[in-house]
Amino acid sequence: MALEKLGAVFNQISYPLQYTPRKFVFHPDSNITYIIETDHNSYTDDVKNTHKRQMAEKMIASALGGTSEDMVLAKESAAAFLSENLPEAIFGAPKAGPGMWASLLRCFKPLDGSTCQIIRFPQNEAAHALTFVKFNNHPAEQFLVVALVKDLILNPRSCSGGCLKTYRIWNNGERLEFLHETPVDDFPAALCAFQGRLLVGVGNRLRIYDLGKKKLLKKCENKHIPTLINGIYSVGSRIIVTDVQESVHWVRYRPRSDSQLVIFADDTNPRWIVHLAVLDASTVAVSDKFGNVTILRLPPNVIDDIEDDPSGNRALWDRGFLGGASQKCDKATLIPGGSEGIVYSTISGSIGMLVPFASRDAYDFFQHLELHMRAEGLSLVGREHVHYRSQHYPVRNVIDGDLCEIFNSLEGSKQRSIAEEMDKTPSDIAKRLEDIRTRFAF
Repeated sequence: MALEKLGAVFNQISYPLQYTPRKFVFHPDSNITYIIETDHNSYTDDVKNTHKRQMAEKMIASALGGTSEDMVLAKESAAAFLSENLPEAIFGAPKAGPGMWASLLRCFKPLDGSTCQIIRFPQNEAAHALTFVKFNNHPAEQFLVVALVKDLILNPRSCSGGCLKTYRIWNNGERLEFLHETPVDDFPAALCAFQGRLLVGVGNRLRIYDLGKKKLLKKCENKHIPTLINGIYSVGSRIIVTDVQESVHWVRYRPRSDSQLVIFADDTNPRWIVHLAVLDASTVAVSDKFGNVTILRLPPNVIDDIEDDPSGNRALWDRGFLGGASQKCDKATLIPGGSEGIVYSTISGSIGMLVPFASRDAYDFFQHLELHMRAEGLSLVGREHVHYRSQHYPVRNVIDGDLCEIFNSLEGSKQRSIAEEMDKTPSDIAKRLEDIRTRFAF
């Protein structure tokens, strides 16, 4: 996606789906999209039709004992009720109640908006993760694995187990063939392909599975993740695991010794992680539910092959506050030939970018500009800037670009006053703001 200027109108086409899309992956060759759709408080189509038939039978049963005219009228009413299909987009869907889930898997062609195949899951089986895998024992075939949780209650969180459904991919991604189902005893919230095998987060346990004839075969397991694994990422031989409320853990797989998954580093602070973006083998960017973005980096002397020490090695590089709960973050380049940055989106609809400074001089300049802008007290609701940005964790090594951009909207006298204190002119400051903006975004 290239942005020539801020506020440009994009050409977009919306395709309606039956349930809320949760996650998707692209076929590497055909670009067919596999989407898992899941809704809470919902019935599946089969359950809706069953309830509809039951209601029609009750209508006929209520006329028993009456006149023949009453029976004929009841049958006509029941037939009309069964044949009537009110569009749920207009009239709404029936509410199933807490703990009721409806879910499906859709094979979708994004270029023309057509659906190749829909696989519907039974009532109360909710799909939460999916991934492509090429297993070592079947290198010529591609498989799609979908993780489902059964009878999930959100608060307090509980479930009756889950399963991993494995599908073989045919016709260049247009058709899925069900292979087998593997039951698990807890919430399977994360999947990741790893060295020809499958990494699965089952509750607070990290497991490696291989492909078997009747189900996936568990090879090893780590039980030391604190709460619930909600994300798994692999970089070479390193595995990065995010916990729903205990931040990030670095794991090393030892295949040659005793097939162990060993945690060799973790974060010192609890963070309710929403998404993680891998920057390199030792550095990640994470966003949490409270609107913070954090860059975590392993120290340079960290050793992967350490003993299984629960304390591990840990390091925090910097952190900042986004002003809204972040939903996604990823490393990207927004303009052709531009520099890379971390693009994030928030639950309130904002899209922002975290960019690295090229020199110490640039960092010092924007740090001084931020200090002067803080002193202006520009908050409409009277918030003190540092306290607000540090309400969850102290803000560190991050400059608030939004605050610096307000310099251009200040009165001329205030601009000149700030520029004089920085030994600059207002045009110099405006030029520096424009330069860093055009180098990364627009």
